[in-house]
Amino acid sequence: MSQPVIEFDQVSLGWRDRVALRDVTGTFARGSLTAVVGPNGAGKSTLLKAIMGQLSPLRGQIRLAGEARTEMACLPQAGELDKTFPISVYDLVAMGAWRRVGAWRRFSKQEHERVLHALETVGLADFGARIIGTLSGGQLQRALFARLLLHDAHILLLDEPFAAVDRATTDDLMELLHTWNSEGRTVIAVLHDLEMVRAAFPEALLLAGQVVAWGDTPSVLTPENLHLARHLCAGDYL
Repeated sequence: MSQPVIEFDQVSLGWRDRVALRDVTGTFARGSLTAVVGPNGAGKSTLLKAIMGQLSPLRGQIRLAGEARTEMACLPQAGELDKTFPISVYDLVAMGAWRRVGAWRRFSKQEHERVLHALETVGLADFGARIIGTLSGGQLQRALFARLLLHDAHILLLDEPFAAVDRATTDDLMELLHTWNSEGRTVIAVLHDLEMVRAAFPEALLLAGQVVAWGDTPSVLTPENLHLARHLCAGDYL
């Protein structure tokens, strides 16, 4: 059995007197491919923020294996990116090399070649000089995936990676996710498309302000569990 890379021990998350997620206990195994699903307001993005260290638990503990502390990268929701900022696609992708390059080291020829390779991998080989505000939603998402390639992290967190993205782009990026996972990387993605989860993610975590189910996808995404999650988020059973 794979070793846990992220462990939750009776974790509650929120802000001041508002609890968004309560009593989360469970583990993400090293090399796993997990979809985090649930109704709006279920606490999915909150969970990712806690793993990234952007939100401290109100109660409980989040334990990270050694590589999780330094080898983690996140793809935020597209809406969180300021597309009016005049940065080129090349520079956006190059930001993924920050951990290796830092603020003052010269951007080497090797890093430059990594950026070009990442752009080619996601189908944006001729887009390096474009300003990100000129990109379509699918092109911007491809650029953000290229930035993840530059991170070269062992643990990848993705928040709604396929929202407002066309089918061809979704298929290309999903193939890239599977490639990363086949290399032994741990992938955790917040998703809404349950059919995609059933088809492409062997494990799932269903949230509704708490853990409804966590494990292999067929046993998590049952009609009974999905019904319970909807009612929990509506407040019917709280």
